[in-house]
Amino acid sequence: MSTHTATISWARNKAAFTDLKYSRGHTWRFDGGVTVPASSSPSVVRVPLSVEAAVDPEEAFVAALSSCHMLTYLALAAKAGFVVDSYEDTAVGTMGKSAQAKPWVAEVVLRPKIVFAGRAPTPEAHCELHERAHHECFIANSVKTDVRVEA
Repeated sequence: MSTHTATISWARNKAAFTDLKYSRGHTWRFDGGVTVPASSSPSVVRVPLSVEAAVDPEEAFVAALSSCHMLTYLALAAKAGFVVDSYEDTAVGTMGKSAQAKPWVAEVVLRPKIVFAGRAPTPEAHCELHERAHHECFIANSVKTDVRVEA
């Protein structure tokens, strides 16, 4: 099996820290060399302690689910002989409270819009491709969040 590495870096930068007034801004550095500005969500920790322009863990979680579903769908569509010209998903994650009253991403709804070149799958085949993609997506298989596809 493969391994995947992300290096998460944060520095206090002379903030008092124990007063909780430190920046939540940090970076994510991935094994391929990409560095992404990250922060807590402004809905969790107010700006300026959060960096609104950065990616927060909740957004990254939603993006990872959407990206995995898309990549799986594209592979299945190609194997079935369909040519996809474009795929766009405006995925939405909704926070909730767990049974233990802890905040969590309770639901992620994927809303892919797919454009095919030439022959497109029937509505039934399209739904089947999404169903298979959902069941084969290893990110979706790794979480207890309810992931729904509204294609």
